[in-house]
Amino acid sequence: MIYLAMTLVVFYTARFLTSRFSHPLANPMLLSLLVLIPCLLMLNIPYDTYFEGNKWIHAMLEPAVVALAYPLYAQLPAIKAQWKLLLTACLLGSIMAMLTGAGAAILLGAEPELVAAILPKSVTTPLAMSVTGTLGGDEAISAIMVMVAGFFGAIAGYPILRAMGIDHPVARGLAIGSVSHALGTARAAQEHHQDTAMSSMALVLCGVFTSLLAPIVYHLLV
Repeated sequence: MIYLAMTLVVFYTARFLTSRFSHPLANPMLLSLLVLIPCLLMLNIPYDTYFEGNKWIHAMLEPAVVALAYPLYAQLPAIKAQWKLLLTACLLGSIMAMLTGAGAAILLGAEPELVAAILPKSVTTPLAMSVTGTLGGDEAISAIMVMVAGFFGAIAGYPILRAMGIDHPVARGLAIGSVSHALGTARAAQEHHQDTAMSSMALVLCGVFTSLLAPIVYHLLV
């Protein structure tokens, strides 16, 4: 129970600090990681031991993800009215997310195994690891890249969109969900309910498109 208590204290302290500061880096999950990881290393606490103490939080992840379907349901009429546009946007977003990551890796001289790990970086971890494994890449690296993409979208996504003058909730939600999966969607939930709905839909659709198209994109590039 001590590890569960430690996690909750750190997270809610991070949330309190986030509510007081509007800086993009003031992200509860990022701040929590910056505190918890050094603590585990300094105290020599094995990750398996820490994870076992937090299994109840882990068990809540699935219903938490399912809860993201509610704002999607609330926006169902708008989705039906624009389904062609939304499908096209998610398809292009998925392709561009794969091309940018894998293309940059190839330009920097990465081995094919690393390219395969970076390619599906913008979808949720289970899908990304499955796609990477199919392509012969390193699944552990893939999980790290998914986290990096998620944090980048959650931290820098909205500042970039504001700098570009993009303020429509549909455009913002699709952009965030296409490139930064669940972490970005959680950030979208702090902005507007329509952002959340569009980001949730993009998260799902881009996961499907990436799973189907990743082998094709990978073989075209590599």
